Amino acid sequence: MEYQFNCPYCWQEITFLLDISEFKQAYIEDCEVCCNPISIRFELEDGEIKLFEASKTE
Repeated sequence: MEYQFNCPYCWQEITFLLDISEFKQAYIEDCEVCCNPISIRFELEDGEIKLFEASKTE
């Protein structure tokens, strides 16, 4: 599933492809603009995103 959000570092709008094979996931992926690591966490319910968080890694 394609999902757009703003990078927590550079604030540019970016698009990630989310793996929706599991209803709850957390992982780290680099921003395609500034290359900083973003902590991604999301949950699905009935095929829709119920929770999405993109934050700076510490």
